Order: sequence, then C-alpha cells, then structure tokens
Amino acid sequence: MRYLNPGVVWWLLAALASAGLIRWGLRRRLGVAATAPWMFNRQHRASVLRRLPAGTLVLALLLVGAAILDPVLPYSEAQVRSHGLDIVIALDLSSSMQEQMERTPPPRTLQNLTFTNLDAKIARRVAKTRLEATKDAIKAFVRRRTEDRIGLVVFSDNAYVVSPLTFDHDYLIRYIDLVDDQILRGEGMTAIGDGLALSNYLLARQTTSEGRRNQVVVLFTDGENNAGREPIAVLEESDAANIRVHMVGVALEEEIKKKPQVQQLLQAIRRYGGRYFNADTARDLDAASRTIDALEKGVLVSRVYQHDTPVYQWFAIPGLILLALSFGLRAIPTFVDHT
Repeated sequence: MRYLNPGVVWWLLAALASAGLIRWGLRRRLGVAATAPWMFNRQHRASVLRRLPAGTLVLALLLVGAAILDPVLPYSEAQVRSHGLDIVIALDLSSSMQEQMERTPPPRTLQNLTFTNLDAKIARRVAKTRLEATKDAIKAFVRRRTEDRIGLVVFSDNAYVVSPLTFDHDYLIRYIDLVDDQILRGEGMTAIGDGLALSNYLLARQTTSEGRRNQVVVLFTDGENNAGREPIAVLEESDAANIRVHMVGVALEEEIKKKPQVQQLLQAIRRYGGRYFNADTARDLDAASRTIDALEKGVLVSRVYQHDTPVYQWFAIPGLILLALSFGLRAIPTFVDHT
C-alpha cells in the first residue's frame, strides 16, 4: 500500500499540535486541599473508562487522516466469469476486397451504349466494397456479443494485430472503422495461414487455462491462400489447441471455390468442428454472423488487472464510525469530564 498525498501528513500534524496547545491553554485545574490525599489514593482515582471518549476520538482522527492521505493498492487482480468466449476476427485485406459487393455485369442493351464514365463513378460510389460490407457485418456481430472478449487480426502479405482481446467493444468498433485499403499499403496477397497462425498466438497469449475450451476464430476472406503458411497445417494447430475456426467466404467466386486447394481448406474447417458460410451479398454476411452468434456460447474466465486501486474507504468508514461513537459516549454522564 502507498499514499498518493503523503505531504498532507504535515498539515495534519500541525493541526493536531495546534488543537493540543489550545486545549492545554484553556484547561482549568480545580483542587481542594482537604481531599488532596484522596486524589493520590488508587481506589479514589477516576476509572480508565473515563478516557474512552477521548481515546475513541484520537483513533477516529488517525483513521480519517489516513483516508485523507489517499491510500491505494499499487496492484490488484480480480477474476471475472462471464457467459462468453474469446473470439478473434481474422479479416482479409487483400486487394480484391476493394471490389464491389454483389457485383454483376450489366446486360447488353442500347442503354449501355450511352453509359458514361460519370455514371460509372456514381454507381461505384453507391455500391459497397467487399471490405465495407464485411466491416458492417463484423461490427453488428461485435455489438451482439456483449459478454465476449473479442480481438481483431488483419492480413494480406503478412498478418497484424489491430486489437488484442478486449471487453471494450466500443474501442474495438472504433478500430474496425479505421481499417481500410490504406492500412496495409504495398501489400495485396492473401496469407490465410499467417492470419490464422497469428489469431492462434493471440488466443494463447491472453487466455487462461480455464478458458482454453472457449476459443473461436472467425475468418473473413474473399480468395484463396497465395502467400505465407499453409492454412491446413495451421488448422491442425488450432484443433490441437481446442480452437474452433469458422470461415466466411466473402463473394467467393465459383472458379476459386472449385479449386482443389480451396476445397481441401473447406473440408479441413468442417473436419475440425468449424463451419463454412458462403456470403455473396451483404445480407448473406449478416446472416452468417448471426448464425455464428447462435452457435458459439460458453463460459469465459478472465483476469482483470487494475493499477492504483483506491482503498481510502478502509480508513474513512471506520474513522467516521468511531467519530460518531466518541460523540455518543460524551452524551453519557459516566463519561463526562467535569474537571
């Protein structure tokens, strides 16, 4: 324990000394010669209990003074149990995530012949990109998971932690809003394996042994792995660590989905207890996040660390109780000092 305002002790000592001097100066002595021998006889001395109000007052003032010094515990630890999970969202930031969501080629008609560049710019401005639609679905998912610790990992050529696991979902949503195509400027590949590996590492670093069975990774991607580690090998590591991995294919094109490498990845996700969701539209993205929300429930045990926890109430409450007791005792005739 330490005190944030130790300098106040000198003012308190000065105040106590001044009060003592004033009391000593105003004190009046009364004695009678005929009874002087009785005063020195032990059986005629006043009971020690007569000093109880004064002793209680002194102890109360010491406790109140200690509270005024603002005592704190430099370090404290608390355990929090909630009905939630540790979830890491792994978000693909490859260059293809900047393409329009629900993009369909316009039919060939006579009107297309007069379709100007200005009209094309307006159409692109109105339609959301895959990244924008995915961010909206992720934010809705985070708002629904009120009792979870959620972290965010982004990946392209490499993987990066944007937010560690946190209960502060407002903070997390602000960081999701900041994610754009410029955050990984100069990169454009799709390192799914690296994104999963970093998600596993983040869960391992922040999860206690009691919460190891309540870990989930939700992967959002629109392409196949073309950089970094092999994702199937990383999925084996996830399964060994009791981490479930769900994958949401963001407008994943049919020719990519049919590739053997992608099919093996989807089979591995299902084999290790995860689910794959095909999201071709913004509505599909929201439906996928809602389904994952309904699937994943559990009990999360985490430790909350606090620094400089105030404990002034440990001194202030007993001090005020003793102060009131000292005034109450002075109302009893037995404790009234007439000298």
